[in-house]
Amino acid sequence: MPVAIEFNSVSKHFGEVKALNSVSFTVQEGEFFSMLGPSGSGKTTSLRLMAGFEQPSSGRLTLMGFEAAGTPPYARDVNTVFQDYALFPHMNVLDNVAYGLMVRKMPKPERYALAHAALAMVALPDHGARTPAQLSGGQRQRVALARALVNRPRILLLDEPLGALDMKLREQMQVELKVLHRKLGITFVYVTHDQNEALSMSDRVAVFNRGQIEQIATPRELYRRPRTRFVADFVGSSNVVAADLARRITGHSQCFSVRQENIALAPAGGAAAPGRVQVEGEVLAIQFLGATQRIEVQVGSQIMTALQQDVAAAGDQATHTAPGQQVALHWAAHDMVMLDA
Repeated sequence: MPVAIEFNSVSKHFGEVKALNSVSFTVQEGEFFSMLGPSGSGKTTSLRLMAGFEQPSSGRLTLMGFEAAGTPPYARDVNTVFQDYALFPHMNVLDNVAYGLMVRKMPKPERYALAHAALAMVALPDHGARTPAQLSGGQRQRVALARALVNRPRILLLDEPLGALDMKLREQMQVELKVLHRKLGITFVYVTHDQNEALSMSDRVAVFNRGQIEQIATPRELYRRPRTRFVADFVGSSNVVAADLARRITGHSQCFSVRQENIALAPAGGAAAPGRVQVEGEVLAIQFLGATQRIEVQVGSQIMTALQQDVAAAGDQATHTAPGQQVALHWAAHDMVMLDA
């Protein structure tokens, strides 16, 4: 598959701050590629370099095989969707979508035809005469998408586009974005700090931390086989077992992770079944979450969590587990993932 974007040892410094530090990765043409990480990790800086809003301090960045350095934003085959929509309040929806085409001096009939088609693409075919103030948050985000797509860019950059929406609408828009991506077949690059967004929509995810990439993988691989302690902590809810407890369990001090849903509870004092690892500790707290409950257990100097997936099916064990009780935590040995530093 052709490469749409390539970072080759790209760094970006703002004074003494190293926002990106010799980052290398590629994005395939037609891929839904997410950049995930906390604030200040370098993901938005990477997107701004792609868009042309910033230039690399060093390294090489190519877009669709062409050197990006020195190419202004308007000359790149790229469009960006922002969290704040950036719609013109004094223009109606149709004119907002057609604005970029007007700047390029496209005749009105042609640009309006393309704008109508873009609005139909995002399921707003009858909203052209409304103003942004007459739209819901989700509708305004669709208009921002239509405006970005009307030029038919080969790469669409999305900078935390769902951050201003409530949870239910955010989940709905995640589905719509993925459907739109499949329909268009263009390259999507998505910046988010929300792991659920990244895991639910992406073909691959790059996890950023302190200006570098910790791991790039499919969502399933990232969740099941994190390489580093940071990825295990940041993606999903995982128990990262530190050196002291790891030494007790495995005989050596390399940290490992085990997902909380892979841990089961049993009464203290029993023996571990073949192929399973077991530790004992004291229940600290129980959080009822509806169909599940989260149980925190003090094991030595560390707190571990277990997630009971079906409280009703757990029966008496779920009902009678209480703070202060001694319990055994056990999991399959193959569910442990050894971590780099």
